[in-house]
Amino acid sequence: MADSLLRQTQNLKDHSSVVKSEWFDYFRLLKPRVMSLVVFSGLIGMSIAPGDIHFVTGLIAIISIALGAGAAGAINMWYESDIDAIMQRTKNRPIPSGKVVREEALSLGIIVAGAAIIVMGLLVNHISAILLSFTIAFYVFIYTMFLKRRTPQNIVIGGASGSLPPVIGWAAVTGSIDLFPILIFTIIFFWTPPHFWALSLYNHSDYRKAGIPMLPVVVGLRKTAIYIFIYVLLLLPISILPWFLGYLGNIYLFTALSLGLIFLFRVIQVLNKINLDETSINKKAKKLFNYSIIYLFVLLLSVYFDFNLI
Repeated sequence: MADSLLRQTQNLKDHSSVVKSEWFDYFRLLKPRVMSLVVFSGLIGMSIAPGDIHFVTGLIAIISIALGAGAAGAINMWYESDIDAIMQRTKNRPIPSGKVVREEALSLGIIVAGAAIIVMGLLVNHISAILLSFTIAFYVFIYTMFLKRRTPQNIVIGGASGSLPPVIGWAAVTGSIDLFPILIFTIIFFWTPPHFWALSLYNHSDYRKAGIPMLPVVVGLRKTAIYIFIYVLLLLPISILPWFLGYLGNIYLFTALSLGLIFLFRVIQVLNKINLDETSINKKAKKLFNYSIIYLFVLLLSVYFDFNLI
């Protein structure tokens, strides 16, 4: 009798969750903030590709990239709903907050991912569809399900999925892959660890509570800041490769050098705060995280202007 009552109560809770759900709750499953940067980098890949693409075809390609990224985000939220409920930063996401039933997030992710890949393959080209499917699969299976809960190198390897949209954008126009978009991929790939390690610095207590082996949890705050410094130091020469190899001009070079030096300065500021109170560390780490987003956005914007308008 007690078990039956418990099941009925659970069913009522699930039904209540469905009733409370609104379209915006499902939209939040797609991680729109992450999606916006993915779409922007995909657009940059399309803008630097040789040849022309019909406006409608290009729009379909961008929508497919956006939906692919969103689908991966929805499946990520389905799989990580247990730890999302524990962490302060993620406890208000649609599943842990009770706005969306967990299984609905999985269904949404699978349907949207399948639709994005099929549309890309049928209406754009097969190469971009293959790259999109690889990106989604890598994020879901390699990063989310295999790496994230097992190794502090999760974001180093897993960052490959978030670095591919410029290559997909290029392939949508050309039907091929070339060195130029791979250079943009490499820049984003080396940008990703310091970006996420800055996030994990000021959320390290959350990750520790959830049992996620992010770098600050495993090696401590100072070593994490040193790792960030090393990666940003590596990012600086990597970011000027498009200029060095003749793909971009001096405006891009000046922008890349300026942004990179500011990035290094902000990492040093974090290092200087490591021995102080946690509030000071968190404040600087959050500013570093926010700057890393500005860094990539402005750098990619300079790629567009240098290549297309100068």
